[in-house]
Amino acid sequence: MDIRKIKKLIEMLQESDLNEIEVTQGEESVKISRGGSFARVDSVVSQAPISTPQISVQNEEIVEEKKIEGNVVTSPIVGTFYRKPAPDKDPFIKVGDSVEAGDVLCIIEAMKMMNEIKSDYSGVIQSIEVEDGQPVEFGQSIIIIK
Repeated sequence: MDIRKIKKLIEMLQESDLNEIEVTQGEESVKISRGGSFARVDSVVSQAPISTPQISVQNEEIVEEKKIEGNVVTSPIVGTFYRKPAPDKDPFIKVGDSVEAGDVLCIIEAMKMMNEIKSDYSGVIQSIEVEDGQPVEFGQSIIIIK
């Protein structure tokens, strides 16, 4: 695989919120992972041995630890977060709303299936950690209930 294509993949990884990209083209395979302060590129070709290049990338993200007070609702699946049941409807919840255990908080769309996410807690919505229409990962904090 051409080094220019690998550099382009690294740039794409830096501009997205993904942690890993894997591309297979014919018998060649490239896997680029983001972790710590560098991205690793593994290149495998079955015809001839190739050394694995290490490419150093500056990670400009600053992770800020914040203390979370309250119960954290996490995403049970990977998908797209929606606050409303339909684009022309009101959101299920807003910051400051009171909710009971079993109330629908949001919808996460995965593979064209709409999955209602219900509250396991009773309390007041302290914050909504994800914007409407944004992708979410498994285990990602989406809502905090105090």
